[in-house]
Amino acid sequence: MMKYVPNALTIFRIVLVPVFVWLVFFFEPHHTGLPLGLAVFVIASITDWLDGSLARRFGIISDFGKLMDPLADKLLVTAVLAALMLPPLSAISVWVVAIIVAREVVVTILRKVYASRGIVVAANIWGKLKTVLQMAGGVAALAWFAALPWWEALQGSDSGVRLAIRIYFWIVAAVTVLSGMNFLRATNKET
Repeated sequence: MMKYVPNALTIFRIVLVPVFVWLVFFFEPHHTGLPLGLAVFVIASITDWLDGSLARRFGIISDFGKLMDPLADKLLVTAVLAALMLPPLSAISVWVVAIIVAREVVVTILRKVYASRGIVVAANIWGKLKTVLQMAGGVAALAWFAALPWWEALQGSDSGVRLAIRIYFWIVAAVTVLSGMNFLRATNKET
């Protein structure tokens, strides 16, 4: 039974992505949608940590997990980046999103190509760091915007925080590029 839990958590994380999108974009996004979307994103982020932790602890490493866990991360991160880029939040640059999504698409395609050849390239420390930075930044930014109506009522401006979010995600984009380059090096060693 335990051997199926990490993969079930990965599938659960994939299922949470459309729930997040619906909450943030369609379910009263200015009021309850964003806080609920934040809660879903936090739960999904925790499942990412939990499925990896359980898989390592119990020695449950599967080819399904090696392929689907990173895909689940990519879907989740892409959803939060879209939420942060598009109105009403408009907090990060379209270029940051383009860089991150382009890296994710290239790596996903290469994973499939290598998998078809019987080569499975597992995520490494750079990929994990990239994911942690993306998810932590997503949680922090969504938490800020969920609390923004109260902050604006108290302080009147959020321009400093928006600038910090933009700078942070440019740094994340740089780490994302580095992790992509590291993935390409790893695949060259595998072939």
